[in-house]
Amino acid sequence: MSEKRRALISVSDKSRVVEFARGLAELSVEIISTGGTRATLEEAGIEVRDVSEVTGVPEILGGRVKTLHAAIFAGILARRDMIEDLATLDELGIGRVDIVVVNLYPFEQTISRSDVGEAQAIEQIDIGG
Repeated sequence: MSEKRRALISVSDKSRVVEFARGLAELSVEIISTGGTRATLEEAGIEVRDVSEVTGVPEILGGRVKTLHAAIFAGILARRDMIEDLATLDELGIGRVDIVVVNLYPFEQTISRSDVGEAQAIEQIDIGG
């Protein structure tokens, strides 16, 4: 029996994410998501699982670290054609992540503004969400 398909959705620009996620949900794809994106999807009535439920760890460092966890990255990186990889996921109780939907913070747009300093620019380097 095949495992249910899962999508990780974590976007800074949330335009059209509701329509996209609704389409995934209609295809019976389980959606996991991070704070702001999760809230947007829930407000639209879309069933979504918080990424912290998957990792067992809350978002930390003011939201800078959300998905940086083996329970997420192993689910993404496991090679579907390698029995050893799939066995490792099973052994560790890690579900596959079949679809990743992201867009990064608008770094270039932010740093092109004259009023943006180094600290603000650093916060626009999107590695943790």
